[in-house]
Amino acid sequence: DDEDRENEGDFIMAANAVTPEAINFMAKEGRGLICVALTQERCNELALEPMVRSNTSLHETAFTVSVDLIGQGTTTGISAHDRAKTIQALVNPDTKPSDLARPGHIFPLIAKTGGVLRRTGHTEATVDLARLAGFEPAGVLVEVMNEDGTMARLPQLQTIAAKFGLKIISIKDLIEYRLQLDSLIE
Repeated sequence: DDEDRENEGDFIMAANAVTPEAINFMAKEGRGLICVALTQERCNELALEPMVRSNTSLHETAFTVSVDLIGQGTTTGISAHDRAKTIQALVNPDTKPSDLARPGHIFPLIAKTGGVLRRTGHTEATVDLARLAGFEPAGVLVEVMNEDGTMARLPQLQTIAAKFGLKIISIKDLIEYRLQLDSLIE
């Protein structure tokens, strides 16, 4: 993220590709709140209502009520296995609202239509990146914190990326790419 906004980094992956191992990595190495960015349309299909009526958070992050998958091999909802199954259910077109317990251990976020061209947030970047990579427009994200609980900034994020063989992209870079891509399509 830009230094003049949240100035934070997130681990991001396509929701379609989530595994228990990926969730465990995000929990252990990211240390933040594991969320799933979804389109407004998908949230409507699953009857995922906003967490609050009046969003007063600094960056207007659009949390819905948290959820867990009911049954289908899940238990309490908190294990990496259960959270991965819940995320898989959120992107499965056969999932119905009644398949999800509320509240739960996965925190869906509603991405603005138009992605990072409309809101320069990690939620929209996650959906944009998943869509651009050929996946459903949904992704998993978690803020990256240092071991001492402070937020990881670019120098620490670069060290973490090198350690695990990960790529770093800024929202600014994604906006520039989207602007180029959208102008080519028009």
